Order: sequence, then C-alpha cells, then structure tokens
Amino acid sequence: MLAGQLELQQTFDNVERKEYLKHKDEVNCFAFSPDLEMMVTGADDGKVRVFNRVAGRLVCRLVAHTGAVKCVAISRDSKLIASGSYDTTVIVWRTCNTQIVYQLKGHARSVETVAFSPDSRFLCSGAWDNTAIIWDLQTGTARNIFTGHRNVIQCCTFSHNNDYLATGSWDHTVRVWPLSRAKMSQCHVLQGHKGNIHSVVFSKLGMLASGSWDKTIRFWNPKDGSHIATLTDHNGWVQAVAFSPDGTMLASVSDDEIVKVWDVKTGECVKTLQGEIDQLQACVFSTDGALIVSGASTLCFEMTKSKKNEDNNKKDEDELNVRGSSSEQSGDAK
Repeated sequence: MLAGQLELQQTFDNVERKEYLKHKDEVNCFAFSPDLEMMVTGADDGKVRVFNRVAGRLVCRLVAHTGAVKCVAISRDSKLIASGSYDTTVIVWRTCNTQIVYQLKGHARSVETVAFSPDSRFLCSGAWDNTAIIWDLQTGTARNIFTGHRNVIQCCTFSHNNDYLATGSWDHTVRVWPLSRAKMSQCHVLQGHKGNIHSVVFSKLGMLASGSWDKTIRFWNPKDGSHIATLTDHNGWVQAVAFSPDGTMLASVSDDEIVKVWDVKTGECVKTLQGEIDQLQACVFSTDGALIVSGASTLCFEMTKSKKNEDNNKKDEDELNVRGSSSEQSGDAK
C-alpha cells in the first residue's frame, strides 16, 4: 500500500493556469462539459456565459434571468445547459443555438443547485424553499417534488445508474431518494455532519461522498444510508468533491485554498496541491484522469494530470456494504 501511495503522489504536475476576465460582476458558479472543452459560468449580473475552455475564448452570453445566476449544469451529452437563479426560475438552454428549451417555474425562492440525470432526460433543482424538484425534460413539467429538508438545499446529484438522487442541505443532512416509484418514499437521511452540506457526488461504483462546511468529507452507502468513513484533513470549509473516473480517488477543494486527493479505499490523503487560486469553488476529473480546479473570485483554474493506470483497479461494489450506523428514514416525495 505504501508503494502505491508513493506512486500516486508523484502523478500530479502543475501544467496549466488560465484566467477568464469577461465577467462584470461576481461569479457564483461554473460547470464543465464531460470532455472539458466547454465551461459555463453564472454571475450576479444575471447572465450565463459559455466559454471554449481550451482556447480561453468567450463563445456567447445567455440572457433571460432577471436575478443573479446561482447555479449552472451541462448535460452529459453537452446538448443542454441548465441555469438556476435568484429569480426562482430554472432555464434549460439548447447548446447548439442558445435557444431556450424550457423556463421552469415551481420554486418559491432562489434556486441554488441544478443537476442533469446521466441520460439527460431529467433535471433536478434545489432551492431556498427547502424543496427539490425533478423536471421531465421531455415535457417541461415537474415529475417529483421532494420535501423534508429543514433548510436550504445547496447541492444535488444523480447516481450513475439513475437509481438515486442525493441532496445536501444547510440543515446538515444529506438525503438519498430512491427514484423507482415503488421505493420513492424510502428516503434515507444521512446524519453526522456538523455544518452545511456544500457538495455531493456519486462514484461509478455507487459510493456517495459529501463535503461540508464542518471541514470534513464523508463516505456513505446509498443503498442503506450507512456511514463508511470520514476524512478530516482540511482546515477550511469543503466546497466541492469529485470522484476520479474509476472511483479509486476523490478530489476535494476547500476555502483554505487547498486541493486534496484521497485514496478512496484507505481514506488517506495521498496528495496535497496548493496554487495561487483564490476562493476555490469546484473540481472535476476528465475521462483520462486530469483534474481541473477553479476559483470563483478570479475565475482561474489549474489543471493537473495523472498518469493513466493500465489496470482498471475495479473494486467490488460489495465493499460499499460496510457496517455503519443506520440512517433515519423520513421525507416526502410527491
């Protein structure tokens, strides 16, 4: 295990840093396409901006919101962009021609998070009204409304197999909602964090990770809501977490301007990356293992690449079935 750890520590090198200066107001959010060629941002001026990340060029501005844009997302096929705003609406845009596909209205307060399902058929939005809504993108109507959180829903994500939706809230809990109609009422409430939940993400193997302003990261089994492990090496609020494509590594960024890379199997921090990026807000892995991290204050990012691992290192999904504390089951789905 020590040799593997040392090898991993030597695979990240700082190779690129860029700045994007086309914003006239504070940047609140950004998202990357799966191939990392497109970057989308949302700002307090109510505009969504689309960049060619590789060329560092602004492609277009999407203008329709009447309030600050608080969240953005790109569908897995890169054909759609979603944005949520302080104006309480969610707008779905078509990437090829920047036309509005749907303007979704259903939240009573500011929309803080949006996420596409892996098949791009559904979109989830979470808001200050403590609700999460799943929208059917074939019809533009609300498919499900999830209630139960006692405070703002700050983040949401679908599992890779579309079996679960996870939501994170300022009530310090993560909720896992089964998406099959037969099990939809069996919500798992994951408790243990002592601060706001700012990021949730599933690995392809099915593990769930949550990052919190209590400076910790927690691993969970979404099938039964059990707690697997807690990572405690950050000194600042954890703003974002991301699994590597093979699920063996987790990256995390915090407002102490530190990026950490963790070995998922052992829970050990195997690499700490620190650069001149203020207010780190997001991180994402590319399909070949490159890691991009972004800071909202200056909208610059730093790319670090990892060597391709020829071995798949696939772990049996049964490893998720680690004994842990049972979760509370509550919440409503309509």
